Amino acid sequence: MNDATQDSSRTQPLPTREQVLAAPKVLLHDHLDGGLRPQTIVELAAEIGHELPAGDAESLGTWFAESADSGSLVRYLETFDHTVAVMQNGPAIARVARECVEDLAADGVVYAEVRYAPEQHVTGGMTLDEVVAAVQEGFDAGMAASGGRIVVRQLLTAMRHQARSMEIAELAISWRDSGVAGFDIAGAEAGFPPTRHLDAFEYLQRENAHFTIHAGEAFGLPSIWEAIQWCGADRLGHGVRIADDITVAEDGSVTLGRLAAYVRDKRIPLEMCPSSNIQTGAATSFAEHPIGLLTDLRFRVTVNTDNRLMSGTSMTQEMYGLVEAFDYTLEDLRWFTINAMKSAFLPFDERLAIIDGIVKPGYAELMAQARG
Repeated sequence: MNDATQDSSRTQPLPTREQVLAAPKVLLHDHLDGGLRPQTIVELAAEIGHELPAGDAESLGTWFAESADSGSLVRYLETFDHTVAVMQNGPAIARVARECVEDLAADGVVYAEVRYAPEQHVTGGMTLDEVVAAVQEGFDAGMAASGGRIVVRQLLTAMRHQARSMEIAELAISWRDSGVAGFDIAGAEAGFPPTRHLDAFEYLQRENAHFTIHAGEAFGLPSIWEAIQWCGADRLGHGVRIADDITVAEDGSVTLGRLAAYVRDKRIPLEMCPSSNIQTGAATSFAEHPIGLLTDLRFRVTVNTDNRLMSGTSMTQEMYGLVEAFDYTLEDLRWFTINAMKSAFLPFDERLAIIDGIVKPGYAELMAQARG
């Protein structure tokens, strides 16, 4: 969408939450272990004797939300202790994966890449391959139940504070034709630069594979620079701190630093997660989130959920929050969605088929209805 299109879109009525729900959406940054249903956690915990901080689904959901919003990193990370704990056997993992697809489909998501770290799900005795197979079993069941309304692929994540990145990269390659679209690293950025895993990234590049890197969330521009220029990331997980390399003068003029200009010029996708960024302190509110500035400057911005359970969010909620904060129209939401689909780790013809066959017609119908 060019600037003229963006200006004309401002005359359109703002979409309602119902219209945002109905709109086809594309999700690139969503953690499987951050999106469980509270009731599922209660039931799976009971099966294995895992003690939870609350005994019923409603109270547990409240605990997750309050812990994630507490401002305490310790409490935030504790939430994952419980979700990962109940995902240590094949049937449990497959259930979580199936329900993930069902929930995304109900939210109007037509394509999603869902990530998780296989190495975190082997304490019950499963092999890495068995973990990936269980997730794929669940994804296949969820896609079948949706009647073809959604396509979901796996992203395999290595933890940056561990030393298994090459092993996970090889796992991603071995499953690349069986549901795994790419590779990711996650975990604490400060003190654990992506260059520690350079051998894995070089291996993936030699194998013509796709990968994204969590960068520019908790740590600043050096994290982004290393992810791109040393490691060769196709996309940036979050990347919100790229705004640190942009100066807005009092007269409204904007100056991009060398790194920000490179990211924009190369159309490197930013996997932005507004609600999550607010929880982690990378932004103070939707209205103050750098996504507004980066969208105005036409970076390759995408909108994502990160951890739906911890943030109490959905793609509909993330997008509607942007509508409320920035007066974005359906045309703007369409732009975010096409950005994401263009950036997906899916073969070009499959991306094009979803853009031309689902995304564009879906938004065209909604915009026609809005015009009355």
